[in-house]
Amino acid sequence: METRRGSITIGVLLVLLGGWFLAVQLVPGLETWADTFAEWPMWVVAVGALFLVAAVVSGISGLAVPACIIGGIGGILFYMNRTGDWQGWAYAWTLIIGFAGLGAFLDNLLQGRFRKAVREGLNPIVTSLILFLIFSTIFREWVFNQPSLLGPYWPALLILWGLWLMVRPMFRRRRRAMDADDELV
Repeated sequence: METRRGSITIGVLLVLLGGWFLAVQLVPGLETWADTFAEWPMWVVAVGALFLVAAVVSGISGLAVPACIIGGIGGILFYMNRTGDWQGWAYAWTLIIGFAGLGAFLDNLLQGRFRKAVREGLNPIVTSLILFLIFSTIFREWVFNQPSLLGPYWPALLILWGLWLMVRPMFRRRRRAMDADDELV
């Protein structure tokens, strides 16, 4: 059964890839559009998309994690290539944690486990966004002398994050009790 899935997955990917190259040759304006839009970072995004297609087609949902990480990094590279804001890597790396969380969310969602998807995916995504906002504020204001996203209010984000970390264990106890009830059914 696994060999059949792998064969189907590779077949679908080859059909998509061949279809793209055939369309570029047959549709005159498509190559021009691809040259202007599909800069080199979009190839990184495309690899992430192929991993995601492979995850869905093959039923190997774990491929959603590298798909999101690769595609997300490609998205960051695309933004930086377009804007020239390469110094943003000083804080953009924090988003990779969120990409892994999104991948974990999709992995569990593809397996039909919505609760587990939220539980395993939401924390890294929120942590990533908070770290991104904090690091971007610190680097943009103090290192690059640029206006930050949060202005002088970024310490409030640290306070809220600290409160969340203190309150979160209370939700875990309640969740464990709910999960135990689900196992009994």
